[in-house]
Amino acid sequence: MTYNVQLKRILLALLAFPFFVLGQEKEKVEGAFPFKLPKEKPDRPLSAAMQRNYDNYMAPRPEDNELYSQFKYTPLKGFDYNNHDGTISRRDPSKVIFANGKYYVWYTYRNTLTSPKGAKNSSATIPSSDWDLCDIWYATSEDGFTWEEQGVAVPRPPKPNVGWRSVSTTDILVWKGKYYLYYQGFLEASGKRGDDCPVAVSYADSPDGPWTPYNKVVIPNGAPGDWDQYSIHDPHPFVYKGKIYLYYKSDFDGDPRLVRMQGLATADNPLGPFTKHPLNPVIAAGHETSLFPFRGGMAALVTRDGNEHHTIQFAPDGVNFEIASIVSLLPNAAGSFVPDAFTNTDDGRGITWGISHFTNATNWSQNHSILTRFDCDLSQDVDDYDMKHHNEYYKPDFYFKHGLNKTQKKNIAKRNKEFIKNSTK
Repeated sequence: MTYNVQLKRILLALLAFPFFVLGQEKEKVEGAFPFKLPKEKPDRPLSAAMQRNYDNYMAPRPEDNELYSQFKYTPLKGFDYNNHDGTISRRDPSKVIFANGKYYVWYTYRNTLTSPKGAKNSSATIPSSDWDLCDIWYATSEDGFTWEEQGVAVPRPPKPNVGWRSVSTTDILVWKGKYYLYYQGFLEASGKRGDDCPVAVSYADSPDGPWTPYNKVVIPNGAPGDWDQYSIHDPHPFVYKGKIYLYYKSDFDGDPRLVRMQGLATADNPLGPFTKHPLNPVIAAGHETSLFPFRGGMAALVTRDGNEHHTIQFAPDGVNFEIASIVSLLPNAAGSFVPDAFTNTDDGRGITWGISHFTNATNWSQNHSILTRFDCDLSQDVDDYDMKHHNEYYKPDFYFKHGLNKTQKKNIAKRNKEFIKNSTK
């Protein structure tokens, strides 16, 4: 074989190689998507939906997604609500901790002469809202279902200290053998000026107290014009990356249609100073703030408000959150039992239960909240298949309870009348 013939064959082979590869690739991706859902992302062209199914979630099936769960609810024993007349309310529970051989939870407690009557009708004894004229109480339990109320932990301080009007929405931090309760401190009746309530703190050597108030603002409202200028709600602390990571919610962008999002402040000391994260808000939805360490990052239960409500989100760095699952019947104001909340773990194990609340337990004229237990499977250590169902079924009555209001019915009747009138012209 001459040199020229050999060279010609080599050149022909090189020219044919791309077409051979393209042919192989074409053959590789021909046909429908496989009947058996691949556990790993298949090497083939995928729609945007299927890309998300593999890239955005921890598994392509909800059953295998450790951050997907249903939520089950159980009434709690041990709490009296004065025949549910609206004068006693318990809401916004803290994280649940285990100490001294039992579980502890702290919460907002209201015991007033009347049910809430609105800001204009409020007084020194009449609450404006369900979280007005409140103190921080606590209860203990051996099983998480039956609780024994222990009484007040943090009372309202005397005026003009932070929280003199009301202290509410508390959460617990354990740091170097001491206990810290963070809470919203109201300086006037809620509803008079954007729920003005910076964060205050009290500390103790035991979960049973006595609690010493710091009597200083530890996380102030933002400057005028900032997203959190009026409120720092739901202080929610963890020990993460060797620091105190305290997440919070704020209401902004106007009234009555407020936007609710979540922010983050960090500190090296429980009493501050706290530095607000420059990327705040870090979660663009959620009515309350509820998180837990998961793997090397933080997971968040995102309830009710915002474009991404009814989701569980995850941030590998505790800051940049992405949707990890879409869920239903999320607990309101969830105070989860988080065994590794204060261990500075780099492998958070997740949660399986906690305490939350139901608001407006009867009707608005007797408005009050009650505590409840929720259970779930958002844990690396539990495999509860019954918590992983994703084809929920509800009886018709459940849907009919979400019916049209009077204004909507009136507007529909008006539109029907106009439609019939125009169609006959």
